[in-house]
Amino acid sequence: MEGMLMTPPPPPPSAAASMNGTAGMRHRKMMMHMTFYWGNRAEILFTSWPGDNAAMFVFALLCVFLMALVVEYISHGRVLKPGSNRLASRLVQTLVLTLRIALAYLVMLALMSFNVPVFLVAVAGHAVGLFFFAGRAFHEFDPPPTTC
Repeated sequence: MEGMLMTPPPPPPSAAASMNGTAGMRHRKMMMHMTFYWGNRAEILFTSWPGDNAAMFVFALLCVFLMALVVEYISHGRVLKPGSNRLASRLVQTLVLTLRIALAYLVMLALMSFNVPVFLVAVAGHAVGLFFFAGRAFHEFDPPPTTC
């Protein structure tokens, strides 16, 4: 027995059938990209969405852009007013931050399509949101403190 290579036993028939997709029903073969690729044939967030329609692909890109923009708005916007009820403000803060995390996760899941246009619009959405909501370009200018 020494020196002999032992091979593992084959899987049971039911497991083997489920591995190749023939277990009782026919499954659609999906090719999932594991590297970045260009093209408008992608599945973003949902099965068969946006499909082969170029207009739906542009709509999907717009949705990803707006989700990234809203994430930045929520991250840098002021939602609560000073002097608000503490319990109500905590509840609102919790709901807003939950929405921010949910949208951020949706943007991340869209990026997992590995589609370059999806990546570019997500980055652009965050960049535009950062420019408008976190930068001082459209906020009141705070003069530097004077020293005496």
